[in-house]
Amino acid sequence: MNLHQFRFVQEAARRNLNLTEAAKALHTSQPGVSKAIIELEEELGVDIFARHGKRLKRITEPGQHVLQSIELIMREVGNLKRIGEQFSAQDSGTLSIATTHTQARYVLPPSVAKLRELYPKVHISLHQATPAEVARMVIDEIAEIGMATESLADYPELVTLPCYEWQHVLVVPPQHPLAQKERISLDDIAHESLITYHPSFTGRNKIDQAFATRRMQPRVVLEAIDSDVIKTYVRLGLGVGIVAEMAMRDDPAGDLVVRPMGHLFGQNVARVAFKRGAYMRTFVYKFAELLSDRLSRDLVVRAMNGHVADYEL
Repeated sequence: MNLHQFRFVQEAARRNLNLTEAAKALHTSQPGVSKAIIELEEELGVDIFARHGKRLKRITEPGQHVLQSIELIMREVGNLKRIGEQFSAQDSGTLSIATTHTQARYVLPPSVAKLRELYPKVHISLHQATPAEVARMVIDEIAEIGMATESLADYPELVTLPCYEWQHVLVVPPQHPLAQKERISLDDIAHESLITYHPSFTGRNKIDQAFATRRMQPRVVLEAIDSDVIKTYVRLGLGVGIVAEMAMRDDPAGDLVVRPMGHLFGQNVARVAFKRGAYMRTFVYKFAELLSDRLSRDLVVRAMNGHVADYEL
């Protein structure tokens, strides 16, 4: 048995048993993938996959155990590579970060700039995606660190730590009647045309829950994943906006009135995530520390070793 066979089995499982897609992802041929899997099954003496003709239909019970072992082996192979990179080049390499637009645009820039100052030879690769995609990128080792508000804590393959709390804010043009009110109620915005985030982004579920609790139906006229897009349409008069408070800090235009909405929608927690059991280089720990003064290398190490599941903000 060899690592190529392990990769082929792993990729076949990841691609929903589609060998053609697995072969494309691995830059090889479909017959080559199929042959390698069969050879591994013959060597192990078990069927990893149940078949219908030449098609893979499902993962067998022994196949599930084989896949678990392969995941461990491939994770440790990745760790070996990172150990080599760590000690052959202490201050250089690539830091891959998966995050949402809001984090990338409003939260990460100071930390990225400081890391580049501390480690000028480190290249930053920034992947913007949905929270679920962020989690998957960290699990699949496309990224070493993930940051988002939703979803990250739902994956057992990840070690997640809260980074900071934030609340939603209402943004309206100065001439809007709500601009004259200091404290906004749910009744105040129940009949307004709302412009806010897509349901999978930036704490949108908290907004929906608040209306549902009062048995109200919000009039959402436009959904976006980008806070700047939301603000643009508010300025055009399409409605009132609900955005993350980070999006209004140091807003260059300064032409919108901002009202806090934490009393209606509660607090949200942005989290950082690492793949459980992964080996991390020095500058990954440093980046985590730069994200929040509540994160330290010691805390992350203890969390990765299973000693810390969470901590209070």
